[in-house]
Amino acid sequence: MALVCPVILGSVRSDRQGLRVARFLIVQLEARGWEAPLVDPAALQLPLLDRMYKEHPKGEAPPKLEALAELYRRADAFVVVSAEYNHSVPPALSNTLDHFLEEYFWRPSAICCYSAGQYGGVRAAMQLRAMLAELGMPSIPSLLPVPRVGKALDEAGTAAEPWLPKAAGRFLDELTWYAEALKAQRQKGTPY
Repeated sequence: MALVCPVILGSVRSDRQGLRVARFLIVQLEARGWEAPLVDPAALQLPLLDRMYKEHPKGEAPPKLEALAELYRRADAFVVVSAEYNHSVPPALSNTLDHFLEEYFWRPSAICCYSAGQYGGVRAAMQLRAMLAELGMPSIPSLLPVPRVGKALDEAGTAAEPWLPKAAGRFLDELTWYAEALKAQRQKGTPY
């Protein structure tokens, strides 16, 4: 059975470059036989967090949240694609993540960060690591930073620089290891 890995995009800006990164990673994951649906906050248009999914009476959550909860419960891992806004996590990403909790538990995450400049969004990634761990989906040790994203990937998500597919391969090898290991452990049961 294919591993399931939602790719959670973190930007809603009209000229967002992260969509290039998400498209690239979806192709890379699907080439490995994974199911890799895009979770796009621009398409979801979730309201600012007032009530988490779990705080709705059973069966009464908005349909968008029900669909995400079902996807997340099937997930074996998550890839989070984050820009860096003011040295931090984009608000749309934080809002999208904060609607859930238990659905993330015991699943690894992998952070792919990007920027128009040379640092590739790594300052946001450091804050995102703590956030993802608190949500119950700790990130794998490796990051995939994509500096100069507009030159590294075209609109369709095709790599324009040869280092990127190679780096993504190692990054996804690591995520695969963690996803398979934690899936096997979840099947044996979890501490709670």
